[in-house]
Formats: sequence, C-alpha cells, structure tokens
Amino acid sequence: MHIGEETRGGTLVMAPSGRLDSGSAGVLEAVLPGRVQTHAKVVLTLAEVPYVSSAGLRVLLIGAKAAKAQGHRLVLTGLSESVREVFDISGFSTIFAIEPDLDSALAALA
Repeated sequence: MHIGEETRGGTLVMAPSGRLDSGSAGVLEAVLPGRVQTHAKVVLTLAEVPYVSSAGLRVLLIGAKAAKAQGHRLVLTGLSESVREVFDISGFSTIFAIEPDLDSALAALA
C-alpha cells in the first residue's frame, strides 16, 4: 500500500491506494494515528482503495479515536460502492464523517 499526502488550505489530505486488509493495514496504522494527532483537519480519500476488511476498519477506528482525543477532525471521502457497503453493514457510516468527494470533504472542514 502506498499513501500519498498533500496539504490543501491547512488540511492534510491522505490518499492510500490498494486493498486495505490484514496484509496492508499495518502500513496505514503506522502513519494515520500520528497524522490525525498532529494535524487538526485530515481528509482520508479512499478513492483508490477497492476493498476494506475488518483489519482495515480497525485501523480507521484507531485513527478516528486518535483524532477525537486531540479534538481534531477526520473526514473520509471517495468510498466506492463496495467499500461504502462495508461501512454501512458494519455501522461505520454512523461513526465517520463521510463526504462524496474531495471538494465536499475540504468544505466540511473549512
């Protein structure tokens, strides 16, 4: 898994690519909690993530908890239909702020 990062108007945009499963979740887990603790606003775009397993959901939850502990915000965007279905079935859609596209996510954090 590769994770691109850029800053847009004071918001960190993280863009992982590849499956987010037990084989790759550790890559995101190594960086996400630290980023959401040091940046007040983070957008995680999952546009290039075709699959999220329970291991991936766990890492995202760790990130959300780390952001909340600091009073910071994490917004997700770019969920494919299949990834959105995983979020809906697991109840994660109610835990995360999810926006349809990057511009909407950035606007939600402005």
